[in-house]
Amino acid sequence: MDVYEAVKSRRAVRRFIDRDIPKDVLERVLLAATWAPSGSNIQPWNTYVVTGAPLAELKKRAGKRVVAGDPWDEREYEMYPPAMKSPYRERRSAFGHERYSALGIADGDWEASQRAASANWDCFGAPAALFCYIDRDLGLAQWADVGMYLQTIMLLLRGEGLHSCTQMAWSVYRKTVAEILSPREGLILFCGMSIGYEDVTAPYIRTGRAPLNETVTFVDSTSQRSAQIARGDSLLGV
Repeated sequence: MDVYEAVKSRRAVRRFIDRDIPKDVLERVLLAATWAPSGSNIQPWNTYVVTGAPLAELKKRAGKRVVAGDPWDEREYEMYPPAMKSPYRERRSAFGHERYSALGIADGDWEASQRAASANWDCFGAPAALFCYIDRDLGLAQWADVGMYLQTIMLLLRGEGLHSCTQMAWSVYRKTVAEILSPREGLILFCGMSIGYEDVTAPYIRTGRAPLNETVTFVDSTSQRSAQIARGDSLLGV
């Protein structure tokens, strides 16, 4: 698959079919992903891949917590700022509306949206899940490295005909995840990732992206000249 096609076709898939993934495919993806960039080659990711009986047990335990209405585990990092400013607030709101509209859930239907969200802890039916941890002593730059690593994995999965969905939602059931994985001391669970073959019958709306001129500024001789003309300057000075 062409890299541009991999980028454009990657999306958060939230329903998978019951089809196992060959272990050699997952190993090939994760081996290639080790070449993801990281500052000073620190490679701050700590990855666990779960399939088969262990994944079934994790889904079972998480499902019991959902049914029992157990309180969430306290997050070990801030997922979103408490007061998100524009334009990020509007983009997040638009995403929620689009996602739940595709499922036939009306705005403000809290119970229905919570039922839909609970599918996170079944990994949306995926046969494989990845959990990515980072050492709590590392800094913001290393968190960025982890993001690049996860994106690399997701693009490589597309090259194998697979889809994925990253899930920070697992951070609120981190203790249940730890019961299965027994991560070493000092690690923070950043996210899970469901991996599998897409259920193409599931309804969805492909969320859009902001126009390029909202998020990218080109600084070149043409743009510099235009700005100077607008100010009444010249290229030789004011």
